[in-house]
Amino acid sequence: MDHDPRLERRPDRLRNQFSRSPGDAPGDDGTLPLTKETIMTMTKRAIPLAAAAIALSAASPPGTVQRIAGGVMVNPTASDAARVSVTVHGDGMFHVVAQPAAALNLPRSPSLMAPSPPAPLANARISETADSVTVAGPRGSAIIDRTTGAVRFLDAGGKEYLATARPASFRPTSADGQRYWAVSQQFNRGSDEGLYGLGQHQNAQMDYRCQDVELAQHNMDIAVPFVVSTRGYGLLWDNNGISRFGNPQPYKLVGDGLRVTSNGKPGFTATYYLAGKAVVTRQETTIDYQYLDDQLKWPEAAKATTTAAAGGQNPQGNAVEPQKVVWTGTLHPDSTGQHKFQLYGSSYHKVWVGGKLVLDRWRQNWNPWYSNFDVPMTRGKPVPVRIEWLPNSGYMALLHNAPLPAADCNSVWMTSDTARAIDYWVIPGGSIDAAIAGYRQITGKSAMLPKWAYGFWQSRQRYDTQKEVVDTVATYRRLGIPLDNIVLDWRYWRDDDWGSHKFDPTRFANPDKMIDDVHAMNARFMISVWPKFYPTTDTYKELAAKGLVYQGNIRQQNKDWVGPGYLSTFYDPYAPEGRRIFWDQVEKRLAKKGVDAWWADASEPDMHSNLSIEKRLDTMGPTALGPAAEFFNSYSLMNARSFADGWKSYKPDVRPFLLTRSGFAGLQRESAAIWSGDVASRWFDLRAQISAGVNASMSGIPNWTHDIGGFALEDRFSTKTPKPQDLDEWRELNLRWFQFGAFSPLFRSHGEAPFREIYEIAPEGSPMRASMIWYDHLRYRLMPYIYTLAADTYVSDGSIMRALAADFPNDRAVRNIDDQYLFGRAFMVAPVTDYRARSRKVTFPAGADWIDFATGRVHRGGTSAVVAAPAERMPLFVRAGSVVPMGPVTQYVDQDRAAPLTVTVYPGANAQFSLYEDDGTSEQYRNGAYTRIPILYDDRSGTVTIGTRQGTAWKGMPDMRKVRVKWVSPGKPVTDDNAFDVEVAYAGRPVVVRRP
Repeated sequence: MDHDPRLERRPDRLRNQFSRSPGDAPGDDGTLPLTKETIMTMTKRAIPLAAAAIALSAASPPGTVQRIAGGVMVNPTASDAARVSVTVHGDGMFHVVAQPAAALNLPRSPSLMAPSPPAPLANARISETADSVTVAGPRGSAIIDRTTGAVRFLDAGGKEYLATARPASFRPTSADGQRYWAVSQQFNRGSDEGLYGLGQHQNAQMDYRCQDVELAQHNMDIAVPFVVSTRGYGLLWDNNGISRFGNPQPYKLVGDGLRVTSNGKPGFTATYYLAGKAVVTRQETTIDYQYLDDQLKWPEAAKATTTAAAGGQNPQGNAVEPQKVVWTGTLHPDSTGQHKFQLYGSSYHKVWVGGKLVLDRWRQNWNPWYSNFDVPMTRGKPVPVRIEWLPNSGYMALLHNAPLPAADCNSVWMTSDTARAIDYWVIPGGSIDAAIAGYRQITGKSAMLPKWAYGFWQSRQRYDTQKEVVDTVATYRRLGIPLDNIVLDWRYWRDDDWGSHKFDPTRFANPDKMIDDVHAMNARFMISVWPKFYPTTDTYKELAAKGLVYQGNIRQQNKDWVGPGYLSTFYDPYAPEGRRIFWDQVEKRLAKKGVDAWWADASEPDMHSNLSIEKRLDTMGPTALGPAAEFFNSYSLMNARSFADGWKSYKPDVRPFLLTRSGFAGLQRESAAIWSGDVASRWFDLRAQISAGVNASMSGIPNWTHDIGGFALEDRFSTKTPKPQDLDEWRELNLRWFQFGAFSPLFRSHGEAPFREIYEIAPEGSPMRASMIWYDHLRYRLMPYIYTLAADTYVSDGSIMRALAADFPNDRAVRNIDDQYLFGRAFMVAPVTDYRARSRKVTFPAGADWIDFATGRVHRGGTSAVVAAPAERMPLFVRAGSVVPMGPVTQYVDQDRAAPLTVTVYPGANAQFSLYEDDGTSEQYRNGAYTRIPILYDDRSGTVTIGTRQGTAWKGMPDMRKVRVKWVSPGKPVTDDNAFDVEVAYAGRPVVVRRP
């Protein structure tokens, strides 16, 4: 999400919210406020010693240096930071905390993203000079300036990779009547590095250098304040509140900052049309229909028609839009450079600047979001602007930020609205992969998902009856189309019973049998569980009796969109008792019926859409730990803990699995995956998913997915009788999205009508259906490769979906490519994101050659080419010098554990692969119950060596299997039937296979 322009006025608006004393918060591991009474408890729980010392120590004179566990506390002589602590942890990661004097004795909440970080190093090396203090560890050193508190980070060879730039900034603010600071710290001013991570965002931006990104949870936006660099380090900004990367100044409405005039007057000329006729023309200082309350600004005379269905014809008989608004004006820039704009909108909207169309988008009217566009402008040179909008009861705002100086734009700049310290971790990894591994040392290992989660899922908004669920699985099985998971979305309850976790008996007469029937067909059952409750439910009453539900949404009298509309609210997962009761309710009413996995929707939390930030804060707090402003981004993490901890107590040897719409730093430890929210079914949105998924993965959360085909559709697609040309486009869009989905970490079809089942969306006998089935088959054929990637996210802190820059950081040509990515280390994927495109340009990273999966043709690294992209196939390449294990097509994962394994060799360099196998569902992998089969390829001799099986036997492990080897060459690619060149028997002992 990009910034609310009113943010700078928020602090005054937060003063009258609920207040809470530290003693009110319940406590458990990682959720105690930092008070004098709890310091000893928290240090036992691995809360960083530096933070504890800062909270307790009396103010020391400027210039003082105090040694603490793992590092030092420096009191700068000329800085807004009265104290800067730097400690080294684990294998050499640095933790930095800086505070203003007035914050030193205020309580600080413990970290939620890093509740049990690596302990401070007992043997950290400390040295001092008159000007600085150095803290050194195994992977380098941090040098603190005694005057300014500035910190420089050097690698083990003494080379600087990260350094603070401007002095730390602390601006007083408040939340719930308590003292806080808005904080900001800039690093690496003038850098040329590539930057990735920051969660999941929807603007088709891959490299975030010189970009502005707001970190604030939203339906389609996931905030993770972690960034990795092509310099090989990671920076984890430990703040739970709304934050920003890039320009520390929030975007402002055009007209509030950037001057705009029309007809010689300030503001825009706004013309409102009904059925093609202008009904209102007026001057408007800004364009601001951003939130629900802003709809009150709508002119009365333009309210007669508000829906797309109420259009008409002009006198010539041509169709006209039912309702339209046009804003025109002239922009007057007062600085030269690349001006950044955001159009916050829903429904159809277009923007022209200087006569050029710069934006043409659509979003569903209830889910507006920001579209970014940059415009080069010259100081003093006016530029005309025009915005056209078909409102359809939607939202609209135009915002702007002035250009930063080049050195500031090209920097790492982090800002947070609510804090009591600047708190961050620096990971001197040496590579993006190593930086992500360090992030997981701090925030938690990525738990393994069950193997079936990597098969194909079918979902829909929504299955209305028990019969629809069972029949869907049965149809997949009858047609022989592989499937592993069926998902039951929301509203399986009675409409007036949200949060009861009870099925509507008129539509789901026997849910236990429904789930049993799914299981009998060797599929899994996932169900949607919201943290939402109607006050009439017994579940709400149980939580409310202990003060564990928020009251703001009820106080605001916000009703939801179901039937006549009902009051609702969410529970408080920051309270241990809240998490326990919530799970207990879910376990008794859902888990015991045989549910396999959970879908946590609206976990931002989104209690009522399209509220202003101020009203959102009022709905979601105060939390058991403190003001909602301080914990704005972390709700999904605590909600995920409810499921993970609850399931572990319920089925301790079965892997828990949660899919959650929002996420936060540390989510990967909670056996959770994320998805990209209710995205629109449009070509731009398909393209935006690529960078969204890659950067989510580069944020340390490896398991990510999306609604194949997009969630929400334009009317032209969703009507029962679409025009032939619209139906053709809809089907091609879904096919291209499905191809991309097959090479996403999780492979999941979901969305609003039309239905998304393969047999519904693709006509029988059509090339589209054949292509979708081909990709579904390919997914299952690649399961040995994919599941090894999944295991490596735990075993070696790897990533499944990877930025090109992760493997090729020195190839500047690939840093900002937003429509290619790596799937593991072997595959490079190039989705097609343009309608009717039958070819596309592909850039081949320097440092490796690339083999076309479809033809075996070799493309040299460091080149680019326009490659064929027929509708039924997506360009796909394999790195020369790769070993890709494959299996046969199965109807579900592990249908035949002893099935033949095909080792596919892509020559051009030596290669190796370590095939991972386990039972696929239990927690025994944590105890080492898994095996590895090392596979080595020698390119000079063409020999493949299948090494000794390593590890511990696991339940169901086959003693013997056939291993087949296929050598790929131009004109002899992998075939649909997994044809091979040599077959051998493998019983766990080494086998050498020579190329015939």
